[in-house]
Amino acid sequence: MVLSVCMAGATGWAGSELARGMAGADDLALVAAVSRTHAGNHLGAVLGEQRLTAPIYADATQALAHRCDVFVEYTKPDMAKANILTALEHGAHVVVGTSGLSDEDYAQIDAVARQRQRGVLACGNFALTVVLLQKFAEMAAKYIPQWEIIDYAYDGKPDAPSGTVRELAGRLGKVRQPALTVPLDKTLGLPGTRGANLAGTQVHAIRLPGFVIGAEVIFGMPDQTLTLRHNAGQSARPYVDGALLAIRKVSGLIGVHRGLDTVLDI
Repeated sequence: MVLSVCMAGATGWAGSELARGMAGADDLALVAAVSRTHAGNHLGAVLGEQRLTAPIYADATQALAHRCDVFVEYTKPDMAKANILTALEHGAHVVVGTSGLSDEDYAQIDAVARQRQRGVLACGNFALTVVLLQKFAEMAAKYIPQWEIIDYAYDGKPDAPSGTVRELAGRLGKVRQPALTVPLDKTLGLPGTRGANLAGTQVHAIRLPGFVIGAEVIFGMPDQTLTLRHNAGQSARPYVDGALLAIRKVSGLIGVHRGLDTVLDI
């Protein structure tokens, strides 16, 4: 069976690499793409990949005139929610690679997805190293009562924290709430330097040239610390295999599922 796919953000940094990955997959067919910049062209001409014949449209509504099994959302936070809801209304399952959506956004998306009996697989990061970081951190949180997260990204990344860190903090918060020796309201000096509280975890976002994207969680106990860290390089290639897996698996889901590990045997 060949799954038909529509992708928003198909000419972007991550989307273009994923599109090339789909070009080499016998069980996936990219039938339509969304890119405001390149609307009216064919994806293969823009990306230099002759196997990609999908037409490019200016918005998701136009692209979804092509029937598809799975819609891939790889744009920006201010467009993502509307695109996802539009895809669900058109009967497509959805894979979300865009970061910056809130828990409230996903609650609304989940309600529509369940009404439509469709699956939404939202991954802050498709890299296998991130999936393992999340699982190892959940294991550590069961035994170590205190931790904080550092969120690394390039200086131009507009959303903070990243989707990867939002997902990580949410997962850890479900394991337990970290204990703060000094409550935040008792902090002397500048309380903002203690970071922002996300799902019970203190998160510190760094936005500087030289970083691409990374996440670090530091666990602490008396006289010992444990550090788990993921770093990504300039290439989008590490995200392709995980995204392809998500596309193949999402049709077996109903409602919103957060994290690639929800469809992996780990």
